[in-house]
Amino acid sequence: MKIRKESKREVGKWLMDIAKYTLTAAIVISFLGEFGQPWLFYSTGLLIVLITFVYGFILFNEDDTKQ
Repeated sequence: MKIRKESKREVGKWLMDIAKYTLTAAIVISFLGEFGQPWLFYSTGLLIVLITFVYGFILFNEDDTKQ
């Protein structure tokens, strides 16, 4: 099954949006509350942002030459 380039670009955009929303949520939550283990909260949020952004960027910029 071959996925069209337009579909991959849309999924890439969606994943990059998820990264932006996750980062925004982490910043807002950090201002509103105190955490017992803030390093765990920030490292988990950063990991989610990095994974979704990088994978979304790869899908968004994928060439037709790769198959």
